[in-house]
Amino acid sequence: MTAKEEFINIYKENIKRQGADNLLDYLINKSDFFTAPSSTRFHGSYEGGLVQHSVNVYHCLKDYLSRPRAKELYKMDYSEETIAIVSLLHDLCKVNFYSVDYRNAKNDNGVWEKIPYYTINDTMPYGHGEKSVYIISGYLYGDSRLTREEAFAIRYHMGFSGNEDKNSIGKALEMYPLAFALSVADMEASYYLEGSNK
Repeated sequence: MTAKEEFINIYKENIKRQGADNLLDYLINKSDFFTAPSSTRFHGSYEGGLVQHSVNVYHCLKDYLSRPRAKELYKMDYSEETIAIVSLLHDLCKVNFYSVDYRNAKNDNGVWEKIPYYTINDTMPYGHGEKSVYIISGYLYGDSRLTREEAFAIRYHMGFSGNEDKNSIGKALEMYPLAFALSVADMEASYYLEGSNK
């Protein structure tokens, strides 16, 4: 099963809110979500890296939340829908965000050739996590909108890797355990499943 097929299966099986079908249609037919990289040169910097990263974060979050300590001590008990929403959709800010450009480099034979690479082309400079929340909120609204904890989890999924005020990050992670869990899952996927050594 491809990452795209797995993403769509998980999405359709778990996300049932009003507007979810329109959001999936947008991802499939009106965006580059399934072909975009996840970064320009770090984790997932290849075609399809974004969808693979999203699926990886889903599995990492599921594993993290299944720990008895997370459930019993930290009271992290979330619906399958919430888990799917925050993990699969946390990086929608990267949709239609990357472009391919070319640079000159020598190949193995010492001959100069044009090599493709990804560059950032941010046509909606609205931050990172907050842009994902904004995009999702255009589809899941009214009674189907993101809960406050879902919105904060997506907004602060970068944890202390983000550019925000560190006190705000710490407070958000303290107030919303799902934000902390998602940031851990995001880092696990980024550094251990998709890092530059993979």
